Amino acid sequence: MDLMIPDSGLLFWMLIAFGILFFILARFGWPAITGMVERRNEGIDKALSDAAAARQLLASLKLQEERILQQSREEQEKLIEQTTDLRKQLIEEAKEAAEKESKVILDRTREQLRIEKEAALQEIRLQVATLSVEIAEKLLRQQLESRDKQRELMDRLVEESFQLYE
Repeated sequence: MDLMIPDSGLLFWMLIAFGILFFILARFGWPAITGMVERRNEGIDKALSDAAAARQLLASLKLQEERILQQSREEQEKLIEQTTDLRKQLIEEAKEAAEKESKVILDRTREQLRIEKEAALQEIRLQVATLSVEIAEKLLRQQLESRDKQRELMDRLVEESFQLYE
């Protein structure tokens, strides 16, 4: 049983060794260990706060992204609406211009047709007059072949002329 109970001298030296070890650890080891633990805790706390800030920033960025997307959709809708309105306006202006141009062309064509019609009628009148004179000349030649008939025609014309003036 002797082995189970230590000797008092051994106990004394064990206590001194333990005290020296405790003193060395208390003086140099534990502050370094606790400092590292505290630095690690601070690093973890900082990482957690950075993560929370990052989450908050991410949420803010998502909201900003949503806002930007909404604005771009609204601008796109406005541009589409403006483009549609502009297209309708351009089509309407083109229709009006085409109608005006067709009216001008139609008026010119009508005027040209009227002028050509007048010219054609004038030419027909001239031809009719020429033909009438030619026919009358031929008829008169046939009727006035003899001198007696010529005299008779001249007398009749002179009488008719006098009757008109009386």
